[in-house]
Amino acid sequence: MFSETQKENLLYRTLLALVLIVLAAALRIAPHPWNFTPVGAMALFSGAVLKDRRLAFLFPLLALFAGDIFIGFYKIIPIIYASFLISVAIGLWLNGRRTVARISLATLLGAIQFFLVSNFAVWQFFGTYPHTASGLATCYIVAIPLFWNTLAGDAAYAALLFGGYALAERYLPTLQASRQRASAD
Repeated sequence: MFSETQKENLLYRTLLALVLIVLAAALRIAPHPWNFTPVGAMALFSGAVLKDRRLAFLFPLLALFAGDIFIGFYKIIPIIYASFLISVAIGLWLNGRRTVARISLATLLGAIQFFLVSNFAVWQFFGTYPHTASGLATCYIVAIPLFWNTLAGDAAYAALLFGGYALAERYLPTLQASRQRASAD
């Protein structure tokens, strides 16, 4: 099925992707503006790059959990984690077709779905806003500045993750061989 070289190449690619994900996860606990974190980009990247779908979904969850050990746990954690799994699924759409336009669209979609899901959860599970249509609308309106931070963080970190990985694919001999074989097939 796979030659020894292809297996080795897949291992190197997976290790590189996991290292980038770990670095992104570590940045989550560093001081940053509200919602300007690498988590959304990390989830997209995981879905787009990791060939093993189980790892693609599991690793961002483990990274989130590790970060939450330091940041703290909160009431809507299952919903937030589910939202990032949606971002992993959006990343799967990029798999094998990573262009700047597609990564940009995926980043925008990931930020929008996180905004919609997380703020709905805030409205539903915290007593901050009345459980009415106008309360929900207020919750979303008040959170608009956080959306821009989410989008900016996702865009910046997506550029770093996907760009760094593309540079590695281009310049590291162990990753080049597979790429050249894939384009020849």
